Amino acid sequence: MTLPFRPLLERLRALNAGPPWRPRSRPGTTQASAGSLPAPEDSALAPIAASPQAPAALGSRAATGSRRSAASLLAALRARLGRLPSLPGGLRPWITLASLGFVMAALLSNARPLLQLGLDPQGWLWLVLGVGFSLLSVVVNGLAWTVLLRWLGLRPRWEASVTHFMETNLRKFLPGGIWHLAARVQALRRGTGGVELPQSAARSLLVVVLEPLLAAVAALALVGLGGWQGGLGLAALLPLGLLNPRWLEPLLGRLERRKARDLAAELAGELDGELDDPQSVALAAAATAASLPGYPWPPLLAELAFVLLRFAGFACCVWAFDLQLSLPWSTWLSGFALAWTVGLVVPGAPGGLGVFEAVLLLRLGGGLAAAPLLAVALSYRLVATLGDVFASLLADLDGRLARGGPGLPSQ
Repeated sequence: MTLPFRPLLERLRALNAGPPWRPRSRPGTTQASAGSLPAPEDSALAPIAASPQAPAALGSRAATGSRRSAASLLAALRARLGRLPSLPGGLRPWITLASLGFVMAALLSNARPLLQLGLDPQGWLWLVLGVGFSLLSVVVNGLAWTVLLRWLGLRPRWEASVTHFMETNLRKFLPGGIWHLAARVQALRRGTGGVELPQSAARSLLVVVLEPLLAAVAALALVGLGGWQGGLGLAALLPLGLLNPRWLEPLLGRLERRKARDLAAELAGELDGELDDPQSVALAAAATAASLPGYPWPPLLAELAFVLLRFAGFACCVWAFDLQLSLPWSTWLSGFALAWTVGLVVPGAPGGLGVFEAVLLLRLGGGLAAAPLLAVALSYRLVATLGDVFASLLADLDGRLARGGPGLPSQ
């Protein structure tokens, strides 16, 4: 008996036993076998695919393509950012205005609580002690500067070097914020200010760039004493690795190019034309930075002592307003170190005016009322400024006594 659907079954068996189905090929191409890569004439990847290292080669080409795509994306982003209009007057005045505006707004909103705060005689004594610590910190900063000169092999004269540093320290409050650096560069080039021999512009730039960098790294290391702080404590320790000569040399080269450009723009040839071409100075500075003796432990520890003495002046302001129990001292130290570092490195007002206070309020304002914290910040600004002024006056008086100034007997 023949089933009515047997012819249909036989037709299905014949189709199943035949050659596998192949996709229709495009005109002008050669059909590849099933499961194989395209023929050499169909693809530029065929020679790579035919090799035993085909998967690795294809992966390498894909990674190269992704890197090229990322590079093109970054180039397009830089080009788009470069077309954005620049701020009138540059970035520095806008940072200063924003910081001072924030502090002024905090003062206005806390005017009444601030007026209710007062200082007893013991509080005034704490502020006087804070001025003394600030004055001592400038002396130690001059010693750190001299330790850096000695570490670089410049053979400084200790007393003259510290005195010159204290004399020029007050110039950081002048508009532009570079006049203290310009005076030190000029002194190093002429062989004055505590060094025995005149130095090149590149070597002088290296010193004035490295000194604040070491101070900033030392201050950031103190931020880690405040604990984890959402990862900030660990991140603040990372700049210590940048002082390894392998990473420090290219960083110094970039900083020196920027500082040479700033000095040449501000001084307009007043340094005998040596900084009028920042590119040539930067090339010489890169060669100078390559001769660093090693990890700068001696000047780094000296800068750490300077920052701790600055904090001692700040701690006296905390004691003056009886806030020593409001926060742990590790938190006070961490917040101060962060605010001091930002005030040092951010291009704002001379001396970090406004920037330090704004960062301190933002960092410690969550655990303390705004009014007493503002009082501490403003009193520290007064204490630190007086310490700088007295240090400059003492250095000037010492210089007059050494030279036998007017009305004084010659030595």
